[in-house]
Amino acid sequence: MRKSSLLVVTIAVAGALTLSACGSRGGKSDSGADNASGGGKGGSVKVVIGIDAPTSGSLSALGLGIKNSVDLAAKQANAKNYVPGVTFAIEAKDDQANPTTGKQNATALVDSKDVVGVVGPLNSSVSLTMQKVFDDAKLAQVSPANTSPDLSLGPDWGSGKFTRQYQSYFRTATTDVVQGKFAAQYLYNDAKKTKVYVVDDKKTYGAGLAAIFADEFKKLGGAVVGTDHINPGDKDFSAIATKVASAGADAVYYGGEYPDAGPLSDQLKKGGAKVPLFGGDGIYDPEFVKLANGNGEGDLATSVGVPVEELDTAKEFVANYTAAKYPEPYAAYGGYSYDAAWSIIEAVKAAVEHNGGKVPSDLRTQVLTELGKVKFTGVTGPVAFDEYGDTTNKQLTVYSVQGGAWKKVKSGTYSG
Repeated sequence: MRKSSLLVVTIAVAGALTLSACGSRGGKSDSGADNASGGGKGGSVKVVIGIDAPTSGSLSALGLGIKNSVDLAAKQANAKNYVPGVTFAIEAKDDQANPTTGKQNATALVDSKDVVGVVGPLNSSVSLTMQKVFDDAKLAQVSPANTSPDLSLGPDWGSGKFTRQYQSYFRTATTDVVQGKFAAQYLYNDAKKTKVYVVDDKKTYGAGLAAIFADEFKKLGGAVVGTDHINPGDKDFSAIATKVASAGADAVYYGGEYPDAGPLSDQLKKGGAKVPLFGGDGIYDPEFVKLANGNGEGDLATSVGVPVEELDTAKEFVANYTAAKYPEPYAAYGGYSYDAAWSIIEAVKAAVEHNGGKVPSDLRTQVLTELGKVKFTGVTGPVAFDEYGDTTNKQLTVYSVQGGAWKKVKSGTYSG
């Protein structure tokens, strides 16, 4: 998703410290090394996977799932002694879905010279402030949730000019070029909706996704009967509900996230617009259903990938996450977060192997070099990156609110 959310996982080499392979979940929560992922294993080098995600605030349901899933990846790597001589731990930072805070977190991670890799963030708008900071330091970044095309393809991607501005940027989530078109195709071809009213929150993620959706919907033969914008945090959407009803729209497409999408859906129905609200992965969360106040039935959302519960490759992840007894669910990006963390673990493993089995002194540089070559079967399926740092896995799913919960209605692979 997210354009505004980003997760930062940093890996810091802290020297030959004593940690155990299977520690408890204790330790620090949002700053300092989290000892949950490892304890005292004599003679090993401590490598920290840092995390930047909104672990407080309105998007914390997603951010905590990201943090926990990265923590689990570190624990599993230690339990398997996956990189001999290395013990992984995590350090989590809270960006509160705020770009300014995200940039401050990125600077702090870069300033720690032992940090060799980053997973995150959740929001694309946060990532926009972090990319240059990481790239200047040659510090690898892998987001499990960013979907804005600009981050990997550059600002002119819409005209067909692809430019990878930051060689340090990677992601395990597919982009809105894919998500927006997939949504438009479903709404027009499968749901048989022909007149849509498009609303966005003016943020990087929401505005970009809405524009891609609208362009594809019109190409398919549908009509965009109106457009509007909201400010995140707005409470009164009655004016938009009136416009939607008078425009004769048979659906509303919303580019944004669930804290605003839920109340918007509620007020649309109360205002006489008895049509489904459709959004991207930013609204695909149980909180959307709660915030819709019983008026979300029939609403739709796309999300990257397919439900992990249906994947054979995810069975071990789901079982291990359950066994770890995290207080929060892994949520929409858990599998992608685990795979993002594991891609850095794989890069560390390759760097060590290529250095005769020893941790190289320039591990940060070597991780960045190895990351683009990573290929493995992860929780979400095949994990690999193309020449722009984007995932090669372009599976998506459409969900609908049925009986007060999100239910899958269609999965598929986008082929262009």
